[in-house]
Amino acid sequence: MSSLIKSAKIAQLCLRSNPVLVTAIRHHWNKDYKPGPYPQTEEERKKAAEKYGLHRSEYKPYPDDGTGYGDYPKLPDVAAEMKDPFYPWDNPELKRNFNEPLHADFDLMREDRYNVSPQLRFPMWLQWMQFLGVMFGTFLLYHILENVKMFHAVTPRQYPNDGKKHYTFEQE
Repeated sequence: MSSLIKSAKIAQLCLRSNPVLVTAIRHHWNKDYKPGPYPQTEEERKKAAEKYGLHRSEYKPYPDDGTGYGDYPKLPDVAAEMKDPFYPWDNPELKRNFNEPLHADFDLMREDRYNVSPQLRFPMWLQWMQFLGVMFGTFLLYHILENVKMFHAVTPRQYPNDGKKHYTFEQE
């Protein structure tokens, strides 16, 4: 509890000495991140594009179908894995720049999540040919070698008295 009181006193001292510092820290509020109503006119679209830092030609909102995206821009589906790793990103861990709007499905499109725009290492037809080649090749080997049984080498059974009866349950 004492650390909380100390931090409150430090904040009060900072506010008295330099109010610009506190203003700079509290620049954004949660209400600033909430999307506005769906833009109906060209002027509203222009203001929404400016709000999200996009050029008017780049700005296209999600359709007004009741999902609640409002004026939030519909950004292209480009996963973080597909972005250039050698570009000097402001935030290289997330491969994004300062003030860059986040995709509505950003939590799904990070590098440790689902890749929405995969680049296949090999074409799909080649992958199918490899899969079917292994499956049919295994089946063909099984079918060809079905009659050729493989056993461990075994010596003939060793019976005492050359296979004659050597025990009896009868009383003598």
